[in-house]
Amino acid sequence: MDDLVHAAMARWPDVPAAYGWLSLSRRGQWRLHPHGGGWGTDTPEPGESITSPQILGFIGRNYQTDDSGCWFFQNGPQRVYVRLDGAPWILHTQPGPDTQLQLGTHTGQAYGPPSHWWLTHSGLLYAQSAQGAGLVQDHDLAQLLDHLRLADGRTLGDSLDGLSADQHTMISLAGHDAPLGWLDDNAVADMLGFVRFPVF
Repeated sequence: MDDLVHAAMARWPDVPAAYGWLSLSRRGQWRLHPHGGGWGTDTPEPGESITSPQILGFIGRNYQTDDSGCWFFQNGPQRVYVRLDGAPWILHTQPGPDTQLQLGTHTGQAYGPPSHWWLTHSGLLYAQSAQGAGLVQDHDLAQLLDHLRLADGRTLGDSLDGLSADQHTMISLAGHDAPLGWLDDNAVADMLGFVRFPVF
């Protein structure tokens, strides 16, 4: 967290939190909801993409979670809670050491290593690590599936049709092994420990 943010929190400790103003899309885009209607209304605002590199950097450095699994951006003395359309972290692939593939987050941090992988019945791939839950961005999913390997050396991409939800499967990325499980799409947030829509 930025030093200026710590100082603002100490100076103004009782600023009410904001809800409905900020969301994170499934592709890792921060979206501003200028009338505070990002969620909790009958017609949620679609929001406007935030594109300023300075603002994106500021949000990324001051983005964190509370004890209940709600994620927020600490904007000076005020917590701005975030609607999570996918997961707290949106993951993309990037080259790592020795040309191995690794994961990075929408905020530009390295992610992992994952301690668990989860596939949903709609074809989404989630990871869990000490940083929290991450959703693999759709544009990078095919590349990652071709780098995740089963114990017999086959790629996960080549093996999906033969996998069943009741079998125990270990997969490896860049030498790190983790189990693969299956999730119902409606159970993702509860299972992975985050809140999609923080409440007032």
